[in-house]
This record gives sequence, structure tokens and C-alpha cells, in this order.
Amino acid sequence: MKKIFVLLYGITTYLLGSAALVYLIAFLFNLYVPKSIDSGTSMGMTSAIIINLCLIAMFGMQHSIMARSGFKKWLTKIIPKAAERSTFMLATAIVTFGLCFLWQPITDIAWQAENKILYNTLLAIGLAGWAVVFYATFLINHFDLFGLRQVWLYFNDKEYTHLPFKLHSLYRHVRHPIMSGVFIGIWFTPVMTIGHLLLALGMSAYIMIGVYHEEGDLIKVFGDRYLRYIKSTAKFFPYPGRNKSVDRDSLSTEA
Repeated sequence: MKKIFVLLYGITTYLLGSAALVYLIAFLFNLYVPKSIDSGTSMGMTSAIIINLCLIAMFGMQHSIMARSGFKKWLTKIIPKAAERSTFMLATAIVTFGLCFLWQPITDIAWQAENKILYNTLLAIGLAGWAVVFYATFLINHFDLFGLRQVWLYFNDKEYTHLPFKLHSLYRHVRHPIMSGVFIGIWFTPVMTIGHLLLALGMSAYIMIGVYHEEGDLIKVFGDRYLRYIKSTAKFFPYPGRNKSVDRDSLSTEA
């Protein structure tokens, strides 16, 4: 019963996490959702900024704290190790939906595409950024990243093994293509309100801080191999002369 419960828990949190990501994308572009980034009645500029910054901080803290090895060790004393990633997904879904539904709109326009072609182009680029996020998750094993592989192995009495991280496709050109896609997804929009700009700035700051700590952890695990990868590969966006000699050896890492 314990194993089937863990499996169902993993499936449920996977669906919740996926739904939260889809809702966040629609939220950012004001697409077909009951509460979007620019909808609703704000309680005033100052209050809106304070509340929104707290929501961004909540999102960042959840991701940062739960990604640390010390927190994982503590958590797996309470729950099966196979359910650790699924619990991360559950918490991510909660904070993401919380951010979306509690967000205070600030609808003053920072910039806006008046031309229809430009409008649709910026929308397409923004959505393409989120498509890159989705594609990049499969490059490092989508189901492992979202916790399904762990609970499936646990259900089948198989020991979890970390997947080799092979430097192929996008990872031969940038070290963090998922974050590259997020950058594109939050900054390319046909209508940039002050509220959206605040979210984009806050999330960008979180990404920079989070990636800094993540790379510190990877250097501790892989040492000179990852340092060579850093020297040869751009962090988010490739540029001429950067990718000189990517180490294509497999790297075994924990998502």
C-alpha cells in the first residue's frame, strides 16, 4: 500500500506541477485564465509592490531552500526518499498558484506593441521561450526532473540511480537552457505593464542567485570537469568565441 500511495502521490504532484506551469504561462500573457498578471483590482501602487515582492520572494525561497542538500536530507527522514522530488513539485505548484492568484496588478504601461505584426511576433517569441523550457526538461530527463521516475522505480523495487548528464543539443551551447527559456518567456511580451516588469525583474534576480548557488554545488561535485565546462560554454545565451572546447564526457548529476 505504501508503494502505491507513493506512486499516486508522484503522479498527482506531477499533474499539479505541470498545471501550475501552464497556468503561469497563460497568466503572464493574459491568455484564457480567470486571473492573469494584469487582471483584477489593485489596492494601490505601494501596497501592490510590497505584496508582489513578497510573492516573488516566497517563490524564490521555496525553490532555493528545497533544492539544498541539507533540506533534502531532513525531508527524507520524514518521507520516503523517492517522494522527495514529488514533494518539491507539490510545493512548487502551491507557491506558483499562490503567486498567480494573489498577484496585485499594476497596469501602467512600460511598453506596448501597437503594430499587430510586432504584437504577434513578441507573443510568439515569448511562448517559444517556454517551449524551450519544456524541450530542455527532456534533454535532462523530464520525468526524473518532475519526480515521476523516482516514484516509478520505488514502486517497482528498483534502486534509484542518477542519470548521466550528457552534453548534447542545447547543453553544448549553454549551461542552463531551462533558465534561458524562462528569460525569454518573461521578457518577450507584447504588453509590458509595470506589474509584469516587476515580476520579470524579480524572477531574473532569483534566477541569477539560484544559478550561482547551483553552479557552486556542481563545482563541488565535479570539480575541474565542471570548471572546464564553465570556461567553454555560455551560461544562458551563446555568443561568438565562447564555445571553444566543450567537454562532451558524460556527467552524473542529481536534478
